[in-house]
Amino acid sequence: MRRGSVLLITVDQWRGDCLSAGGHPVVRTPNLDRLAGRGVRFADHWANAAPCGPSRACLYTGTYLTTNGALLNGWPLDDRLTNIAQQAVLAGFVPTLFGYTDTGDGVLPGFVVEAGHSTDDPGEWARWMAARGLDVPAQPFDLYQPDRDFPGADRHPPGWAPNRIPADLTETAFLVERFLRWVDRQDDAWFAHLSLLGAHPPYTAPVGYHDRYAASDGGPFRRHRDPASEAAVHPIAALGVDTSGCPADETAARQLRATYWGKTAEVDHQLGRLLDHLEDEGHLADTLVVLTSDHGDQLGDHWMTGKLGWYAESYWVPLIVSDPRPDADVTRGDVVDAVTESVDLLPTICEWMGSSVPPQCEGRSLLPHLRGPSPTPWRDDAHWQWDVRSLTRVTGRQRPSSVESILDVVRFGDATYARLGDGSQILFDRRHDPDELVDVASDPAAQPLLSVAEDRLRARRTSHR
Repeated sequence: MRRGSVLLITVDQWRGDCLSAGGHPVVRTPNLDRLAGRGVRFADHWANAAPCGPSRACLYTGTYLTTNGALLNGWPLDDRLTNIAQQAVLAGFVPTLFGYTDTGDGVLPGFVVEAGHSTDDPGEWARWMAARGLDVPAQPFDLYQPDRDFPGADRHPPGWAPNRIPADLTETAFLVERFLRWVDRQDDAWFAHLSLLGAHPPYTAPVGYHDRYAASDGGPFRRHRDPASEAAVHPIAALGVDTSGCPADETAARQLRATYWGKTAEVDHQLGRLLDHLEDEGHLADTLVVLTSDHGDQLGDHWMTGKLGWYAESYWVPLIVSDPRPDADVTRGDVVDAVTESVDLLPTICEWMGSSVPPQCEGRSLLPHLRGPSPTPWRDDAHWQWDVRSLTRVTGRQRPSSVESILDVVRFGDATYARLGDGSQILFDRRHDPDELVDVASDPAAQPLLSVAEDRLRARRTSHR
């Protein structure tokens, strides 16, 4: 029997609650649900940084933000660190990339690019569309602009109209097709990373997905009664409200959310094509499939879109791991409620490949969760970091130094605690405030909880700084 293959799939900016397998009241993801049925869904999984580049640096290296040094989009990784592609090379693979890695060094060192695609370089996708008869403009991403002449657009909120990309020519369809053509040529075990842009903005969807969900679908947003009240929580909240582009109109915000859900449906459909093919060709019988996201999206919660700060909506992401080996049969279809993080993926994949886990890794292999009951002890808090300059560089306001700019967050039990390098701190008691609206860090009654939270964060920071 040949050694197994590895398929790492990242779906960009996908919120952890947007899975029907997880009980979302509106969103339907039958193909991701199918993958979860073949493996294990990790229901309490967290990204360790935002935005895209810093988050992927944590995922690819198994290290936290202040260890790998990739604090902002465009910043290079610390070159003393190894990464998932280089570890795959050591294990005897030729790690092959479909999409992008969003690291400041360009493509993550170690990967061979079979099909490139990013917001900076849509050229291959554009040529692929043109070869299929689409009139592609000089700026291919102009196709994402809504078709305001589409029948019915004048009767719906802004954001309802579809974009100009046919559903079978999306960037997701392009990368899936290129991957399937490539995998059919492989005669031995392979390692592939399929990095999909959906459901990343812009918030427009192809015909057939643009109206999959209605603006009236879904429950209320998790936020204060108005943007000014949200902004009053902390200066960072004010920056987020000012710059994130969330519509102030309730109906428009709901339409944005519904359009995002439509984008997830399109990606789920294409992943269904991929799973069907892998199953038909026998690949799923010996391929480890790992599906996750780099971060989430506010989607109108807290009067914001995008990803930032201490907000759970920005960091809670899906993780599904399907292990084909017989010793994982006992957990197929299981849901793991233990707290897991992006830094756990590198050690997990290394152990599965049979290679040593790099000593840099600050996460833990998840394979024990796939082979029986979740191991104890296990972590019971989630930790992430974010550089405030992700917002200040957008606004042009005074930028803090790197020492002052790092926001450290620990989420545990019924509390979320955030601390900035300048000493300011935020505490939410989710027992009484599940939507995380009221900062109680200065409330005398909350001082015992604050003390516990400070100890938790201190322990987390000490472990990796």
